[in-house]
Amino acid sequence: MNSKVYLYDTTLRDGTQGEGISLSVEDKIKIALRLDQFGIDFIEGGWPGSNPKDMAFFERIREISLQHAKITAFGSTCRPNIAAPDDENLQALILSGASAAAIFGKSWDLHVTDALKTTLEENVRMVADSVAFLKGNGLTTLFLAEHFFDGYKANPRYALRVLEAAEEAGADWIVLCDTNGGTLPHEVYDIVKTTVGHLRTPVGIHPHNDSGVAVANALAAIQAGAQQVQGTINGIGERCGNVNLISVIPNLQLKLGYHCVSSDQLQELTQLSRYVAEIANMTMPNNQPFVGYSAFAHKGGIHVSAVMRDPKTYEHIEPENIGNKRRVLVSELAGQSNLLAKMEELEIDLSLDREKAREIITHIKEREFQGYQYEGAEASLTLMLLEAAGKLKNLFTLDSFKIMLEKAAVQSITSEATVKLRVNGESVHTAADGNGPVNALDNAMRKALEGYYPCIAKMQLEDYKVRVLDENGATAAKVRVLIESSSNGEKWSTVGVSTNVIEASWEALADSIRYLLWKEGCEEVGNLASSGTRVGIVNH
Repeated sequence: MNSKVYLYDTTLRDGTQGEGISLSVEDKIKIALRLDQFGIDFIEGGWPGSNPKDMAFFERIREISLQHAKITAFGSTCRPNIAAPDDENLQALILSGASAAAIFGKSWDLHVTDALKTTLEENVRMVADSVAFLKGNGLTTLFLAEHFFDGYKANPRYALRVLEAAEEAGADWIVLCDTNGGTLPHEVYDIVKTTVGHLRTPVGIHPHNDSGVAVANALAAIQAGAQQVQGTINGIGERCGNVNLISVIPNLQLKLGYHCVSSDQLQELTQLSRYVAEIANMTMPNNQPFVGYSAFAHKGGIHVSAVMRDPKTYEHIEPENIGNKRRVLVSELAGQSNLLAKMEELEIDLSLDREKAREIITHIKEREFQGYQYEGAEASLTLMLLEAAGKLKNLFTLDSFKIMLEKAAVQSITSEATVKLRVNGESVHTAADGNGPVNALDNAMRKALEGYYPCIAKMQLEDYKVRVLDENGATAAKVRVLIESSSNGEKWSTVGVSTNVIEASWEALADSIRYLLWKEGCEEVGNLASSGTRVGIVNH
């Protein structure tokens, strides 16, 4: 294995500059603890001289004993014509209590003369004095050369002179920043290689993703001799984001042979990505490399058949190495291998013969032609497989339901649902209100069944999506309803299709409960969705 690559996470500072990203002090503490457990070497907590929230974070994190990471405070060099000890921002870095400080300074002559409005010599003085001041106060000091690649291309002699000033002042790390994100991998490799050969101090890379090549730039920099990567979890950050450490780490460790974290920690990569996304209230793209829900999903029958024989045929790594898992999608493109693999994945032992498997595949294809989609509704698919094997019996059935909507002139619309069920041979008739017809229906069904099955009370509806399948059908078009439910930390999705959105919603809701009761080990589960539903909708 090649040498160690140090990981510097700036999710809590640079990441929060991304549009729509906001983290409370508590959020930042939680993420910092998770990053520390994962094995991140430096955790940048924020800019203590810029806002009270960041200073509050440093005060809180001081009380916590971390296992591995150095908490790092971010700031800038001293201002022009101000001595470093007299600069308030530098003083704030020391007062933060952080053990490391990362300060940025100008390495592009254009920024020195046009943005700072000072001389090239004064900028060099600012860098050297600031680094020396922080080192003199006992902090591990990282100098971040802002706009380094643009500066190097414009005036390489001056860009390197700035780095030399930081090195001579005692910087522990010199980090090369592609601040505008416009440099390409071959340029990064050449410039980093030259720079590493020019310095004795270890070098880091801080790429942004404005050209869509931040991960490639990070890998190129490491191969050229850099030893540290600065980025964020899930690539969040200003504009197009910072480099995504979630992609950088497995590429470095599994493909290039560098050491970033332990093998056990690497297996937490997927959970780390999803944990940060949850706290940041982000929707993770299903196709995110390595950790996305679809990253190891296989749909085509030929692909699945090959993967089941040897995963290397269609997978570039073993998903378990980074905490993800293989998924087989069953759809109109599926073959028998998809179905058998899905049964194995869902841990359903149905012992189906090939003729029965062909019947189920044909049924699935017919259903998908009607508008059903089982890729995103695996709970409904599970129920279908159990039914096909005769292992899902009716414990309760639907007689009828009715939805009443009322709109008064000065009041908002109200919804009431009435449900008639037959449970264990008994007739159950309930009614419930809701903030909409689907919510009222859900409440009425729960009210009818919770007395028989208390576990239903713990089930929550997490998400509800409606899609019109035929836009040309206008208000008479078929709709597909996908419902995501959860209980005790587990989530599952179900589907319903109808020209009536309420009926489609009922079907998906019914499947949600059926799936829960099957998972809870109930002896029999009712087939609500296919029991001859009669729908009545009354508007007042």
